[in-house]
Amino acid sequence: MQKVLIANRGEIAVRIIRACHEQNLQTVAIYSTVDADAMHVGMADQSICIGPANPQDSYLNQESIVQAALMSGADAIHPGYGFLSENADFAQLCEENGLTFIGPRAETISLLGDKARAREVMQDAEVPVIPGSREGFTELDMAISQAKDIGYPVMLKAAAGGGGKGMRMIHDEQQLLHEFPLAKGEAQQAFGNPEMYMEKFIVRPRHIEVQVLADSYGNAVSLGERDCSLQQYHQKVMEEAPSAIDQETRYEMLSTARKAATALKFLGAGTIEFLYAGPGQFYFMEMNTRIQVEHPITEAITGTDLVVAQLNIAAGQKLAMTQDDITLNGHALECRITATMPGKVSKLHLPGGNGIRVDTALYNGYQVPANYDALLAKIITYGATRDIAIKKMQVAIEETVIEGVGTNLDFLYQLLNNPDFLANNFDIEFIERLTNGGNTDD
Repeated sequence: MQKVLIANRGEIAVRIIRACHEQNLQTVAIYSTVDADAMHVGMADQSICIGPANPQDSYLNQESIVQAALMSGADAIHPGYGFLSENADFAQLCEENGLTFIGPRAETISLLGDKARAREVMQDAEVPVIPGSREGFTELDMAISQAKDIGYPVMLKAAAGGGGKGMRMIHDEQQLLHEFPLAKGEAQQAFGNPEMYMEKFIVRPRHIEVQVLADSYGNAVSLGERDCSLQQYHQKVMEEAPSAIDQETRYEMLSTARKAATALKFLGAGTIEFLYAGPGQFYFMEMNTRIQVEHPITEAITGTDLVVAQLNIAAGQKLAMTQDDITLNGHALECRITATMPGKVSKLHLPGGNGIRVDTALYNGYQVPANYDALLAKIITYGATRDIAIKKMQVAIEETVIEGVGTNLDFLYQLLNNPDFLANNFDIEFIERLTNGGNTDD
């Protein structure tokens, strides 16, 4: 592997370019017309305009991206997260054109991208799953039947994707009659597939995910877990590592994740997501087959560069560590700074100092486009204890200045100073209760 085309934009493209340069790999950036002045374009060794602002015509245009890679002399493609990162057809297209796809094999992505099929595979591998439908469905009659078998409340989900698209919590049959066609239509629009599946709704769990790395020689390791419970509209807002789950369940969860990665013959960096309902009670939700937005907090507590690990695995190298080599040290938090409206950055000051990392593609004068994900920056703090990491984050958020663009900075600061958050007393519904004016501990 000599030259890597980054099939993405924003902070993750910048992150990947830096990792490639550290490994003496040449880089190729692609960009849409609206991203001509983006940071990743100037950082790469070579850049190619891939199309107009509409993602379907640029960052999701598989043929154009592959042609750009071939034209530039790239021999590998890193998809980052989002866009085509979990698209099995794109991984297959790369392989057919002699390009290394820096991620799992196409068949693995296809399997895990179908949430209903993934549940079946996990059940066969004796990984605990949330009680629910074994197969996907598109008919209302089947939805009604499944809900009766599982028992209300249930969570209706799109079989072909995530990110909250097509997701509905259903309390009774009357609500299902109303919400099912809406959810199915949303799934069709977002993923081109109307198939749905259903799970038992677990009351107030924590959302815990395990980071795994696996090579082509059958080696797999788990690098601790992250608590991603702080979510708004099914989108993560803040993450931390490690979580507050009990030690016995942590050990079992990490072991289960490795077992699942091995059973799947997984390749690269992946994340297995669980719902944690209490000691010994955890259930598989899904597996993400890409680098995660929140990967820096795992890097902080393990000292492992996950993007470099991806590059090395894709180049055919064995994992550089065994499970015994991995220790979790200290505590890390990540806050996602998102735009509430697009605009031009008129003033920018980002925090720094001991234990503070900022991943971003922002610069003073940058025009934030309205066409893509709202993520502007990620602030990561690290300390010997959770309290220290939180205090560093409070200071970092307070110090951050982004003018000209609406942001969620004020909300993050309020969240960081919430007594229940500080006491580690929260769950996956915490922000919803907070923003709806309810008690966070009711």
